[in-house]
Amino acid sequence: MSFLKKIVGKILNQEEQTEEPNVTRLADQLKNADLDYKFAQLFTASGGFFNYCGDEAEALQTLNQIVKIEGIKNVFCCDEDLQNFLNVTKTNFTQTLDINNDAAFITCEFLIAFDGRIMLSYNNILHYHSSRLPEKIIIMANVSQIVSNLSEAMMKIKRRGNVRNLTSISGRQSKLDAPTQDNSKLFLLLLED
Repeated sequence: MSFLKKIVGKILNQEEQTEEPNVTRLADQLKNADLDYKFAQLFTASGGFFNYCGDEAEALQTLNQIVKIEGIKNVFCCDEDLQNFLNVTKTNFTQTLDINNDAAFITCEFLIAFDGRIMLSYNNILHYHSSRLPEKIIIMANVSQIVSNLSEAMMKIKRRGNVRNLTSISGRQSKLDAPTQDNSKLFLLLLED
């Protein structure tokens, strides 16, 4: 916001507005909303691309559109079920992270409705650090993976017992460890259970 706008705003006693959407303010407004709606709103407000898919056929069609529109040629994908999707779309993939990967197609542990973040673990990205993932990340998740907050996610993870190396990502900043990288894109394919 320019200096002149700030002065005029103070003279007129107007609230200062930020240039980017205030996810915290939006979260407060949505505190009584359904979890899936709240997650979708906060995820997109933070810069993520949300795609609801009624079934696997719709998810496959959406994936194919993302691959074509984004010009994705080579994908990191370590999940065998997701690799079947890539085979159908005839998209090249590697099971290990490679310098030629221009996207990652992964699953996640939980979708956190409180702030629109996505929780990942070793199960989703192997031993790779989240900052090493390609600039474009496509995540496939189910509606049942939406939890209200981080505490609920951690409680469920603790019950499982074998989840390690947890991290989270959001649309605004896909890689927590690379905040200067502003051209990251995070796509979510949310599949009905």
